[in-house]
Amino acid sequence: MKGIKVVGGVPLNGEVKIQGSKNAALPLMAAALLNKGTTILYDCPQIADVFVMEEILRLLGAKTVWNNHTLEINTEFIDKTQVDEEQGRKMRSSIILLGSLLGRFQEGAVPHPGGCVIGKRPIDLHLKALREMGAEISEIQGEIFAKTRGLRGSRIHFPFVSVGATQNAVLASVLAKGDTILEGCSREPEVCTLCRFLKKAGAKIEGIGTSRLMVTGVEKLHDVVFQVPKDRIAAGTYLCASAITRGQCVLLDAPVEEMEAVLLAYKKMGGQYTCNSGKLTLCSFHADKPLDNLQTQVYPGFPTDLQSVFMAALTVARGESRITENIFEDRFKTVPQLQAMGARIEMEGNTARILPGELTGTEVIASELRGGAALLVAGLAAKGETYVKNCSYIERGYEDICRDLCMLGAQIYRD
Repeated sequence: MKGIKVVGGVPLNGEVKIQGSKNAALPLMAAALLNKGTTILYDCPQIADVFVMEEILRLLGAKTVWNNHTLEINTEFIDKTQVDEEQGRKMRSSIILLGSLLGRFQEGAVPHPGGCVIGKRPIDLHLKALREMGAEISEIQGEIFAKTRGLRGSRIHFPFVSVGATQNAVLASVLAKGDTILEGCSREPEVCTLCRFLKKAGAKIEGIGTSRLMVTGVEKLHDVVFQVPKDRIAAGTYLCASAITRGQCVLLDAPVEEMEAVLLAYKKMGGQYTCNSGKLTLCSFHADKPLDNLQTQVYPGFPTDLQSVFMAALTVARGESRITENIFEDRFKTVPQLQAMGARIEMEGNTARILPGELTGTEVIASELRGGAALLVAGLAAKGETYVKNCSYIERGYEDICRDLCMLGAQIYRD
């Protein structure tokens, strides 16, 4: 079990470049299946989940080539429509391949998705949308099989916001016959990025950035070159690393326009920042104030992916904080590990009450991606050494978190 050692007590100071977005890259790779040709993605993050998606595409018959952080995907000779079970179960994003496979091949099969266990995250809305567009879906021994005589436009209403279901419906609709109207859509930046990518490839999509999308089906897509946006969650993680160490850091190419809720929370903690020429400059000397009502919400609200990381930063605030998790019921899995480090956290349903205290380094275990990053952030402020085991979870979303934190002056080492 691989681990990362962190020596705490060092205020961070330096510059780090933000990687390409995990949550944007994976849907773009799935979308590449829709085009019988070549897709080129600039600034694609070299992380475990991307490598899993790449392997899935290769096993379907795609050819892929890396040139530094540029990923070229050729799907001209795809000859399979069933996603490999072992690879597909490694991450949740494998489910969105179903929309692309149905759109191009009128059939597809994926295993029930895996990834981090942070809540139920049902796929009902995904399957409901695809059925309403004409797909016949069956579930046999843990695999989802879908086929259609041709997807057709439909009016689909999502009863609650789902990023993945919105993306799956968009992917299925771009080659469907007629108009598809999607209501109650997610407005997350990664949904907007997928829609912009598809439009660049020849799709017809209106309403990007709103909760109502209209997609007019086209006969085919064409080759496209596209820039993967920067990772707002990675940027938020390093912002918390600055805050918890009371440091002064510069995040290069941080997607500030997508971080309004995060920066507002940071400002309420006492942090100061400026944005200039692609640089987000953080001054965390006084980022020690508690947050009395931080609530996770769908975009443009505070992102659930940063809840545990902010919790770590608030464990050493000078006052009582409260965080309410409204998206995933199991996002508090990291609490016992933080408590093992001395954090004073009390649970009240879906709300965590965080009392002021000090952290002490010890051995802890990551059980999911963002919780693992939160433990590293906590280790930066802990007395002594913190050893985070099971760091393969962290590698699912961060290209090289040790390298990045070292760039900021952290004493952090990997086995």
